[in-house]
Amino acid sequence: MTRQILVTSALPYANGPIHLGHLVEYIQTDIFVRFQRLRGHQVAYLCADDTHGTAIMIRAQKEGRSPEQLIAETAVAHQRDFAAFGVSFDHYGSTNSPANYEVCTGIWRDLRAANLVVERSVERLYDPVQKTFLADRFVVGECPRCTTKDQYGDSCEACGATYTATELKNPRSVHSGAPPELRLSQQLFVKLTPLQTFLTEWTQRSGALQTEIANYLAGHFLDKPLQDWDVSRPAPYFGFAIPDAKDQFWYVWFDAPIGYIASTQEWCARTGQSLDHWWKNPQCEIVHFLGKDITYFHTLFWPALLHVGGYQLPKRVQIHGFLRVGGEKMSKSKGTFVTAARYLEHLDPEWLRYYYASKLSSKIDDLDFQPDEFVGKVNSDLVGRVVNLASRAARFVESSGLSARYPDDGGLFATAASLRETLATAYEACDFREATRLVMTLADAANEYVESKAPWTLKKDPARSAELQDVCTVVLNLFHQIIVYLQPVLPQLAAKAGALLGSPCDRWELVTTPLVGTRIAKFEHLMTRVEVAKVQAMFVPESATGTTPLPAPTTPPIAAAVLSSSDTLSSDTLSSDTLSREPLAAEISIDDFQKIDLRIAKVIAAEAVPDAKKLLRLTLSLGSGPTRNVFAGIKGAYEPDQLVGRLVVMVANLAPRKMKFGMSEGMVIAAGTDGHVFLLSPDVGAEPGHRLH
Repeated sequence: MTRQILVTSALPYANGPIHLGHLVEYIQTDIFVRFQRLRGHQVAYLCADDTHGTAIMIRAQKEGRSPEQLIAETAVAHQRDFAAFGVSFDHYGSTNSPANYEVCTGIWRDLRAANLVVERSVERLYDPVQKTFLADRFVVGECPRCTTKDQYGDSCEACGATYTATELKNPRSVHSGAPPELRLSQQLFVKLTPLQTFLTEWTQRSGALQTEIANYLAGHFLDKPLQDWDVSRPAPYFGFAIPDAKDQFWYVWFDAPIGYIASTQEWCARTGQSLDHWWKNPQCEIVHFLGKDITYFHTLFWPALLHVGGYQLPKRVQIHGFLRVGGEKMSKSKGTFVTAARYLEHLDPEWLRYYYASKLSSKIDDLDFQPDEFVGKVNSDLVGRVVNLASRAARFVESSGLSARYPDDGGLFATAASLRETLATAYEACDFREATRLVMTLADAANEYVESKAPWTLKKDPARSAELQDVCTVVLNLFHQIIVYLQPVLPQLAAKAGALLGSPCDRWELVTTPLVGTRIAKFEHLMTRVEVAKVQAMFVPESATGTTPLPAPTTPPIAAAVLSSSDTLSSDTLSSDTLSREPLAAEISIDDFQKIDLRIAKVIAAEAVPDAKKLLRLTLSLGSGPTRNVFAGIKGAYEPDQLVGRLVVMVANLAPRKMKFGMSEGMVIAAGTDGHVFLLSPDVGAEPGHRLH
């Protein structure tokens, strides 16, 4: 049955750029949305910029422009970054829109009619420098429970406690750094106690919340009368003026979530649909994705507004944890606060989509970005186990195409097809870690098949061309299934794979029907490997115009071994007469040099040649295709077991040479004089098959 699903991500604040922490949520949401579309469901993915508040107003003043100019510029940057990471919104709006004011006004009328709005004077923190009252998020200080420093005025990231901003110890304004003053302010509040029975029922019995969230609300808020919710701010303030309260503006946390509805309204107006069909239709599943820091607002205040306004409540609120880098909170001073734009300067966005997917479960655990793990997962899983399948088979059938009927594969295709419901369950639960794990088991099985059938060997015998076509048909069908399963995670790779195979990867049921008799396009690289140096470059802090560059991290995010000083030699260790004993060769042209194809190779086997004094027989892998048999005169310098697993440099296009002990299919590069031999080794991050330039 086709489902109708409305999906939102939390609205990013217009006061700053999108960064890697934000992208956890938007990538998680987009994977869920793409999965639902892949299954054929009707999905609308809505979002908007959160544009109101004191922070926007003060920043615009400092920069000598209007808040409207600031948020317009930010909207362009945010949408550009989201698009680069493949986040597929159906509509992206702004909370500073006529549609949002209209919806806010309607819900406010309903709150007034229900006698849920009260006014009273309260003491609030005031910034004497900026001359404005401070929202909780713009006051920092020591947590009143655990004394952790630099915590916001509403909750502590260290111990999870919630409190009011006036309870902070040693508070200071985020805007000016000044200690805030307590001043009386006239405020409007929404009474929540009349709605407490409804909120208790919804949070504890609807099934919309993760168990740990339901328990958290029950133990921290719903076990006592709910406090009234402060929903106004006095002038000066950038936001919507409350129509029936002089010099009062709706607090940003009132109009921000209403932006979900307003963005839907704008989308409906553009596409000729009805807002009520999405927000007042019991058959429509409303799903919110958000971070754990805004749980309180989205699971108590927001449901209260929806209930009073006559809108449908979310069927599901999927909450995730924070992103840390190397086990620590992101930090500008350490170079671990990375914007989306900064990432895109160095790395492929699909790499991050896969990395996050491989770590995201249905739980609320924090994610830890480990650069060495990032490199390993992309290079091993995506390039080595998935893309490698296509590169090892597609070239062999570019002229013949796939077999006219699907060959016997020992049950591999049927096994992969049988996993579709298990994988669907994992995707539905947002357990993307389990989904990617299962897909990698299919990739492993497919690679074992490739190794056992060795199409590169079959290619050498024209009499076995039909067998070669059958083997490649199996491999490319297994690859197609894997790509369909990964399409929600890797939409760009799926599009490239579809073009290669002449068949789209955009419907879930495609995994049940083999591709036969189709033409295969000329193979082009589908994905490159991650270079460690580029990951390192991403973590080098940027210098902003007119500011002093931030210091580089004292401990680089990449594993310390990458930059170990033991990997360098001082000039004192070099012999001063090396050149005199072995002078430079005659000059060559660049054309001469370019004829030599130097490649990184991995030693997968090594053995002594019994009747040779200097030779070792090496079996080298270039990452794909057949292995190479190479004889190397390094017997006196290296034991065979020291070499297995090592990366070396080889001349890959040297004509095979028949020797007494067999055929040598290349040459490994070494240095040294007077019988001292030293194999050349590539830097960390190089992979078999990489060409030296």
